[in-house]
Amino acid sequence: MLRPRKKYTVHDLQKLKGTRCLTHIHVKSPEEAAAAEGAGVDLISCSFDSTEAQLRLPHIIEAAPISFISVATPHGMASAEEAIRISFKALEMGASSVYCSASTSIIEKMCDEKIPVVGHLGMIPRHVTWTNYRAIGKTVEEAKQLYEQMKELENAGAYAAEFEVIPQQLATYLSSKTTMLLMSLGSGTGCDTQFLFSDDILGDYDERLPKHAKAYRNFFDENQRLQNERIAAFSEYIRDVKEGNFPDASNLINMDDELLQDAIRKIEEPQ
Repeated sequence: MLRPRKKYTVHDLQKLKGTRCLTHIHVKSPEEAAAAEGAGVDLISCSFDSTEAQLRLPHIIEAAPISFISVATPHGMASAEEAIRISFKALEMGASSVYCSASTSIIEKMCDEKIPVVGHLGMIPRHVTWTNYRAIGKTVEEAKQLYEQMKELENAGAYAAEFEVIPQQLATYLSSKTTMLLMSLGSGTGCDTQFLFSDDILGDYDERLPKHAKAYRNFFDENQRLQNERIAAFSEYIRDVKEGNFPDASNLINMDDELLQDAIRKIEEPQ
């Protein structure tokens, strides 16, 4: 395992910038978190944007106790105060840092409170009504705007930024122009971390795999096979009950006839 046995801190990660590319997986369950830590992944992230996700976080942290875990805060937080409150809640539960795609004005106030924040640049799924689903930074104007947004985020105090679907040459150049850790999601090999979702790695959905992703297994088909096995097993159980084949003698608990009659007499005798 390349990662030290103690949990990373933001200070540790900042010292690693430019030394090697860290691995980073976004997980959706404690089982996936345990598998990621067991495999030796450097960084883990997970959602914190719903009641269900917030209830799941302690179990993910318990499953991966020595992993640096960043959590994604809800999109559309109405104020810096709300963002700060939610972020401190996550940190108090054991998260190592928080992801936030809000404006730099909100992120700056979060950082003023010493909250470790990961921002988001490039193709931001929640903003695609303005950009469509496409690579960002393929024109001179967009590349310059991306640089300016990166410096704004850096000046706001973010320690890292997710770099999503940006041309690899531009992403590599920009990584050399910031103190932030840049987390490549479809932005090539020149950033500080290589980021994928567990669903992509495991092949756990019935959709076209994004160009920037790679599936190492086919969990969708495997889960479908298991679902078919569940249906088959339940169907066999129903048939056995209907046909009187379950329970059979091996499933029954017997009682001595004489003891049964004594019990019946005791139950039925007048009080």
